[in-house]
Amino acid sequence: MLAGSWDKSYERKAVSLMAIGFVLVVLDRFIINPLFPIMQRELGLSYRNLGLISAVVALTWGVGSIGSGLISDRWGRKPVIVSAVFAFSLLAAATGLATGLLGLVAIRAVMGLAEGSYAPSSVVVIAEASKPGRVGLNMGLQQTGAMLVGFGLGPVIAVGLLKVLPSWHWVFAVVAVPGVIAAAVMMKVLRSGSRAVEPAQETPDAVGFRQVLRHRNVIFNAIGMCLYLTSLLTLTAFMPNYLTDHLGLDLDRMGGVLSGQGVGSALGMAALPAISDRFGRKPVMIVALIVEFLALWALMGIGADAVALFVALFVATFMNFGVVGINMGPLTTDSVPAAVAATATGLVIGVGEIFGGALAPAIAGGVADAMGIAVVIKIALAAVVLALVNLVFGVREPKPFARS
Repeated sequence: MLAGSWDKSYERKAVSLMAIGFVLVVLDRFIINPLFPIMQRELGLSYRNLGLISAVVALTWGVGSIGSGLISDRWGRKPVIVSAVFAFSLLAAATGLATGLLGLVAIRAVMGLAEGSYAPSSVVVIAEASKPGRVGLNMGLQQTGAMLVGFGLGPVIAVGLLKVLPSWHWVFAVVAVPGVIAAAVMMKVLRSGSRAVEPAQETPDAVGFRQVLRHRNVIFNAIGMCLYLTSLLTLTAFMPNYLTDHLGLDLDRMGGVLSGQGVGSALGMAALPAISDRFGRKPVMIVALIVEFLALWALMGIGADAVALFVALFVATFMNFGVVGINMGPLTTDSVPAAVAATATGLVIGVGEIFGGALAPAIAGGVADAMGIAVVIKIALAAVVLALVNLVFGVREPKPFARS
């Protein structure tokens, strides 16, 4: 941030709008999971198909993140953000028009491009608008509502809408409406360009993947993102079927248990990045990964006890989402110059989505078809162990580049 450029009023507006946008991203992306058991029966889909749908969204999310981060650093955040929100909202509604696997895959693939385009630019808008010392806190707040609504209230919203709407097709149309409204508000309020970069730095030649790959943490943060998302998306994609098919929970109890993911993720996203402002990014992440491992280990031994399941999922997602928030937010933006912050963030998010988000659910779906749905927890556990090794031996505590 340039000296004297911090604006408290704009900081509040930017954080609020980017939080609303991320709420819509998460809700539109993941509301398909609690609806899948019903969609599965109507459309004749398998666990492998569910993994494929999750994988293609993650794959295009990654492509969108990588490409849009570079565009955002070169030409500005606002046009990327507004067009992305409008596009993914319309595509979420279009999901309800699908009548089979091919249509679902095609629609969700394009939606992933739009949602991935939103992510890195929104993170950097927060970094640029925030007062130094509040970057981690504000990035956590940006994503807290998304986790609370998308993962916590999302399953409850989905089940509730199913009870009042004619079919699951209409659920997607209803949840898409707020996005169109949000895009219009962002067009009016967001400032054009970047206030965090000196004019001399805002040239296309100064921005590129070669510049960000010179920074060690970008490489290891990308590896970590692959592993964090392997654990996270394997659980979120298959947990509804694990609860209903393996443990025999009904839809109401399933929705209640899954709300533990939402509450845990919301609080983790808010708490851990803020704590890392005070105690450092890497130490907080190490402790969180150890606790997540213990929670997932306990989850394997829990039967159909809804309360215990809620608690285990709450703890696991609290830690995982907190780590993801630090990794793709302040750990990355603190590790590179402001001129390439969106490019670095987009690369970390994009690589993580492509390999951890796309390949992992696809492989996990095939393994679940062959070995049973319970195997998904073991896959998540293995990813956490590898992530901890990568963090301890690869990532260095950053010394933030001066932005004030």
